[in-house]
Amino acid sequence: MCGRRRGGWIKGMTTTSFDFPGRRVEGVALVLGPVSMLTGVLLRADYNGFFPAQLAAFAESPGRMTTSYSAFAIGNVLLWPAVIALVRRIWPASPRLALWGGVMVLLGLFARTFHAGVNHLTFQLVDDQGMEQAWKAVADSYYGAFHVFQSLSVAVFFGWIVLAVGAWRSNALGIARSVALASMSALPIGVLKGTGPMSIVTTLGLCVALVPLGVRVLRDGPAPSWWAYPLTLGVGTAAVLLGMAG
Repeated sequence: MCGRRRGGWIKGMTTTSFDFPGRRVEGVALVLGPVSMLTGVLLRADYNGFFPAQLAAFAESPGRMTTSYSAFAIGNVLLWPAVIALVRRIWPASPRLALWGGVMVLLGLFARTFHAGVNHLTFQLVDDQGMEQAWKAVADSYYGAFHVFQSLSVAVFFGWIVLAVGAWRSNALGIARSVALASMSALPIGVLKGTGPMSIVTTLGLCVALVPLGVRVLRDGPAPSWWAYPLTLGVGTAAVLLGMAG
């Protein structure tokens, strides 16, 4: 049995054309990913960026700091569909830049997700063991402790630059927005990274680079069915409640 696909035949299977993860997911991620990261950065902008001040900030304002770090982590996770959307637009003109830039940036997103988990643990130490013990635990392990994601810091630094060059050469973004995208290479990476001037500049640059593309992606196609909105809200709410229940 043969199945027909665009560009030829594949023996033994039937295939269809599908652009994963799809236009709507990409469009939403292109808009909400950068905005969420910028929101997280701004929420902790009035605290010193080094980890002792971040722990003290959590002890003083746990709700605000939890929201800040959660928003940043959510934005980071949402960037994977956004990066794939940009890679697909770069690919026809600059396949190598699209491939290597996309791979390196995605690897860097994994590293930031790992750091988000460590951040969450350190904040729980403040609640469970007190500020002094939490500070000591972080200070004793902050430098020199090996983990497998350390090498990905280099990948994410160069990845945004490679992806930006590809976006410029392919005219996927244009020169100004490509430069704004490349600025993400200067966003600090690691555990308990607070907000400095470059954090604001880079996440704002990410918004400038990707949000207009996301709006265009969402507009370039039919609107979702009316039931998609309440269904998405219901599934998301159920997932949060189940997660809170353990």
